[in-house]
Amino acid sequence: MIMYPLPPQFIENMKKQLPETEWEAFFAVYSNKPHKGVRLNPLKGSRVALKPLLPFLGDPIPWEENGFYTEREKLGASPYHFAGLFYSQEPSAMSAAPLLEVRAGEKVLDLCSAPGGKGTQLACNMNGEGIIVLNEPVLSRAKILSQNAERMGVKNAVVTSELPAKLAERFVGYFDKILVDAPCSGEGMFRKNADEALAEWSEENISLCASRQKEILFYATKMLRAGGRLVYSTCTFSEAEDEGQVRDYLRSHPEMRLLKQEKLYPHEVRGEGHFVALFEKTEETETRPVRPLKPSVSTASLKAYKAFEKAFLNAPLENALHEVNGVLYALPNGVFDWKGLQVLRAGVRLGEVKNGRFEPNHSLAVSLKKEEVRVVVDLKEEDARVEKYLRGDTVEAETENGWCVVCVEGYPLGLGKAVNGVIKNHFPKGLRKNG
Repeated sequence: MIMYPLPPQFIENMKKQLPETEWEAFFAVYSNKPHKGVRLNPLKGSRVALKPLLPFLGDPIPWEENGFYTEREKLGASPYHFAGLFYSQEPSAMSAAPLLEVRAGEKVLDLCSAPGGKGTQLACNMNGEGIIVLNEPVLSRAKILSQNAERMGVKNAVVTSELPAKLAERFVGYFDKILVDAPCSGEGMFRKNADEALAEWSEENISLCASRQKEILFYATKMLRAGGRLVYSTCTFSEAEDEGQVRDYLRSHPEMRLLKQEKLYPHEVRGEGHFVALFEKTEETETRPVRPLKPSVSTASLKAYKAFEKAFLNAPLENALHEVNGVLYALPNGVFDWKGLQVLRAGVRLGEVKNGRFEPNHSLAVSLKKEEVRVVVDLKEEDARVEKYLRGDTVEAETENGWCVVCVEGYPLGLGKAVNGVIKNHFPKGLRKNG
């Protein structure tokens, strides 16, 4: 039996919050393992296509159409994880993003986005159209966020690492939809992240979190257009951070209307603790124009890229090309000028010109479908060469010389360069499997 050592003050708080008839059921969950979830990636393929490849999928998660429970451990070792076919995500955490009803072509902000579960969940509903800003103020976490957006094949993301206050200076009234998955005291994660969540919990930390959340919501509201929607979510039970935060927010922002709020308790659902509130901005406040980017590419770089594209792709990319310090990007249509912001990723990093020749980037490979690439090395899941490739080794395959995409069961893993029947490995060193 597992027993998580709950803080005595937390126990007292929950007894005040819950009816006495629910105490036993609530505290009993801390003798059980947490539930695990997996979310399929529709940017890679349909549920009909993906489910047969992933036998570890269990019952569907009711609030996310692509979500499934799973009992499988170490899913990160699966080649389909590397191919971005799924994202391992706590089941209750999948409840916030669907409330925004994000659509293709919209301008969307995930303000506290790392490691990227909710942000990539939003991006999956946009099908590469529109602009989604995935922001994480802590740079080390923003790098992980950027990697996850890349792995999931998100083409229309701009990944930033800025404080909300700085973004609010640039994007006044700009976004159609905003998600604020706020830093919180983490009471809902006492089972899933027991060591970290329990060690950091205190009444003082709850007060600090509530104050920080209020500030984040203030700046988020400035960036939302009239008629736009905002979701506020936490993974805590604290009323000061949840229902109390909502009441204070509505009092200080009369232009916002509450449409829905819900708290998920682990004794009532198959998931951890989570709180979500959906708001709509009913009145126009201040707006400012946001300067669009003017894409530019040097003549030499464009020539090198077009020669590569003709040999590598079955059809040219439709997105605007842009060059930054010798690196070429395929940008989301209508993207803003990000000068002055710390941007880690904008659209798809295509690659760079070296010695007059274009060298593609891993980001390009995992953003493509197999049928978009002219030269493909497609391996079966059980083929030993899949494991060799993911460890960074060369693999043998009969194909024409030049750049190719290595796939598992038709889904791109990354790049290779074929030379006389040997595929030189271009899978990024930082992503390779160990051992």
